Amino acid sequence: MAYSDTIKLVTGDTLPELTFTLKDSNTAATGQTLDPENSNTWAAIDLSNGAVRLRIREIGSSTVLTTILCTVTNPTGGVCTCLFPSGTWTTSGTFEGELEFTKNDGNIQTVQDLVKFKVRDDFD
Repeated sequence: MAYSDTIKLVTGDTLPELTFTLKDSNTAATGQTLDPENSNTWAAIDLSNGAVRLRIREIGSSTVLTTILCTVTNPTGGVCTCLFPSGTWTTSGTFEGELEFTKNDGNIQTVQDLVKFKVRDDFD
């Protein structure tokens, strides 16, 4: 499974705000020649008329611990942001998250690559 760079956190953290740009690896961006190995050539997914969620689970588990609704900040540019609600990171460990875009008509598109989180215990 492919992961993004690991995001390092501490239990109880509600920041940083994460920004994601969702792109379609099967469609070339305007003025680009599609290269399946180069995300700079991929078109943004239009997030209008839908919602993006970040679903988080501990690595090795199939149980989703939390689902966070992202804020779409640039729908036609495929950009959304995510803050961690209080109570998201209650234990230390290594976690993975997947981004899932659900259109208003019920169709779902999930990003293939996962986001990896490494969480350590707080001093308190």
